[in-house]
Amino acid sequence: QVQLVESGGGLVQAGDSLRLSCAASGRTFSNTAMGWFRQAPGKERDFVAAINWGFGSTDYADSVKGRFSISRDNAKNTVYLQMNSLKPEDTAVYYCAARTGPIVRRRVIDYDYWGQGTQVTVSS
Repeated sequence: QVQLVESGGGLVQAGDSLRLSCAASGRTFSNTAMGWFRQAPGKERDFVAAINWGFGSTDYADSVKGRFSISRDNAKNTVYLQMNSLKPEDTAVYYCAARTGPIVRRRVIDYDYWGQGTQVTVSS
């Protein structure tokens, strides 16, 4: 059973930074891809970033490219999302997700395991 636990959310002001963490357990993750998604109230869950656990290849949504950075620590089985220059429109619940395949994907349906989410609120 795969478990994903997010942490690091909070309330910040526009222009600030936050780092989200996703601790993964329950299987070997060397041949998987991990993703971050976000969901604002009344909206669909959207892709933010993804990383291949083994090779470290990454993908980003256009809305966060240049501001957010995804990385992983193999020894700690943890994926991070560094968020800089935060904007009020980044406010959402952020979810970590894992898929049983190495290729990074952008669709919610491509991910098999999900964390419980962590709230990020950016005030103007």
